Amino acid sequence: MWRLKVADGGSDPYIYSTNNFVGRQIWEFDPHYGTPEERAEVETARENFWKNRCKVKPSSDILWRMQNFKQTIPQVKVGDDEKITYETATTVVRRGAHFFSALQASDGHWPAENAGPLYFLPPLVMCLYITGHLDTVFPGEYRKEILRYLYCHQNEDGGWGFHIEGHSTMFCTTLGYICMRILGEGFDGGRDNACTRGLKWIRDRGGVTSIPSWGKTWLSIFGLFDWSGSNPMPPEFWLFPSFLPMHPAKMWCYCRMVYMPMSYLYGKRFVGPITPLVLELREELFLQPYNEINWKKVRHLCAKEDLYYPHPLLQDLMWDSLYICTEPFLTRWPFNKLRQKALEVTMKHIHYEDENSRYMTIGCVEKVLCMLSCWVEDPNGVYFKKHLARIPDYIWVGEDGIKMQSFGSQEWDIGFALQALLACNMTDEIGPTLKKGHEFVKESQVKDNPSGDFKSMYRHISKGSWTFSDQDHGWQVSDCTAEGLKCCLLFSMIPPEIVGTKMEPERLYDSVNILLSLQSENGGLAAWEPAGASEWLEMLNPTEFFADIVIEHEYVECTASAIQALVLFKRLYPGHRKKEIENFITNAAGFIEDIQMPDGSWYGNWGVCFTYGSWFALGGLAATGKTYHNCFAIRRGVEFLLNSQRNDGGWGESYVSCPDKKYTPLEGNRSNLVHTAWALMGLISSGQAERDLTPLHRAAKLLINSQMEDGDFPQQEITGVFMKNCMLHYALYRNIYPLWALAEYRRRVPLP
Repeated sequence: MWRLKVADGGSDPYIYSTNNFVGRQIWEFDPHYGTPEERAEVETARENFWKNRCKVKPSSDILWRMQNFKQTIPQVKVGDDEKITYETATTVVRRGAHFFSALQASDGHWPAENAGPLYFLPPLVMCLYITGHLDTVFPGEYRKEILRYLYCHQNEDGGWGFHIEGHSTMFCTTLGYICMRILGEGFDGGRDNACTRGLKWIRDRGGVTSIPSWGKTWLSIFGLFDWSGSNPMPPEFWLFPSFLPMHPAKMWCYCRMVYMPMSYLYGKRFVGPITPLVLELREELFLQPYNEINWKKVRHLCAKEDLYYPHPLLQDLMWDSLYICTEPFLTRWPFNKLRQKALEVTMKHIHYEDENSRYMTIGCVEKVLCMLSCWVEDPNGVYFKKHLARIPDYIWVGEDGIKMQSFGSQEWDIGFALQALLACNMTDEIGPTLKKGHEFVKESQVKDNPSGDFKSMYRHISKGSWTFSDQDHGWQVSDCTAEGLKCCLLFSMIPPEIVGTKMEPERLYDSVNILLSLQSENGGLAAWEPAGASEWLEMLNPTEFFADIVIEHEYVECTASAIQALVLFKRLYPGHRKKEIENFITNAAGFIEDIQMPDGSWYGNWGVCFTYGSWFALGGLAATGKTYHNCFAIRRGVEFLLNSQRNDGGWGESYVSCPDKKYTPLEGNRSNLVHTAWALMGLISSGQAERDLTPLHRAAKLLINSQMEDGDFPQQEITGVFMKNCMLHYALYRNIYPLWALAEYRRRVPLP
């Protein structure tokens, strides 16, 4: 049976930590763990997911949530003609808070899945196959659960989507098929004929020559594509002088970190061992003989199912120029000396990023590419062994199988979880939970900047920040920092005998410094590093399935989070950088007003979508003192939310809103509890209780009546997103936000 280990570094000599592994969450299989009844419960959960996989795609995280917690507070419901009383609201909040507290781990955080994209896991399996470590990293039970995940999330047409709720794509169908074949399935194997159906989907669309560029890269690495069929990714890019507009320092950090190891592998023209399986796949995945393919003609091909960002003609001309004019020179003497130098510099950057993230790297896509690059450099080297030791940090096990996480959302989730619990006003009942959470937040703050001359390695300051996952990850994130700062400030106002000692002012000042450093001239806040590179660089976006990935941008969520944190900080520490903070807040509020959509909403960049963005925006503007009566933007935002309320009192928005950039409700007029919670909190923050209580009561009634017998809330549609076109499942959202919304409703709405 699978079990989760928390804050455990194990005995691997190649792993190390900056804070004793606080926040680490790793799964292990123990054949002797669990009672027969518990094992039967796991199997029941797996079969239930399989039967309902077409209705609810995200897992309910049941394997982690199986506990001995027994709800002792009776369940309550509100009838159609019945009013919600303060007592009823209190009961629901207490039930939710006690259930949620039971999910807390020993180190204070809330473990949960953070996954959903279907291109995360297969490259890891491919990499381990190439390096010969597949059997040791993924023995039998792991393989079984990886296959389960692929079976559970195969679409009815036989393909796999970009994410678990998406339509089938060539990229993920190809990767999924290869992954199943690596794990031992035949071309006609798999549950419910998974391989046969997947291969048919690929061949019905002309084979894999139309796979997008990232797919071409992985197939080239695996020996299933010729590198001449890919657009150039010259490592010489890392030798560019900083004054050029196309310099690595001007790129968005994730784009930079992906193409850094990709350019190394491209520059090496690395190809893994050509095994009998590779030869079989060459016959299966293409419609024509492999040795007869004209690779030059497939460079710009992209399946229509995968195409979200069509490349402009200018970009194609640039690739063609590099392909025809530059690459032939750089691969021949004497210019190949320059290539060798470029590869050395690129590898230097890879090692730097690896060390400063304790070999987790910035994310899962980058993790596999950097790990493979280290193996290519030295198959028996220490760098590769350090990478192997951190693979468990990315693995999550649910009732739908093993999946690879983005890199974990421990610090992101706990920032909102603690604010939700504090809003419940139950310190007398959940004091130990709050104290453990507070300690985790303090332990997780990044204490130092990246090592050495970090600016020459294109890194920004990080001291005082919070990351998305844990301290070892090392990468500062503005809204994670703002939410962490808010938590510490809120806890500082509660007696220390209940929640522990408050954070030292100097560490709070470091957090403020991070936030101030990330504001742009337009008042908006970037997420990871200061924005400011030329917008035209987005025309050079080399991917086909993401938008706005070349440079850093400003985001409404980051801006609103920072406003709320700095308003509270200014109240508690009025003498620290007062003028700078006041200017920051004024300019940030102006940015939020400036980017409002014509319908009154705000586009959400990290959640689905306009409902999410509007909740943040309304909360940020309200924190500055703006109201429904003196702020036109707030009035328009409220109007948007009221107009999009569903017949059952809730809100429900399709993930399609994100890529289409247009509000799209869920099919069938359905509501989603997380969306309902965001909208309810947005209305409450705008003072809706002073105008018309009816929309609030209707939303609260839906949340109350949706609470389950044990105090949990049901899992529904996916609610997270990144880069506009890929959805991300946050398993804790269904607990955090309905609970928080009901707590705010109970606290700020008059009830009988």
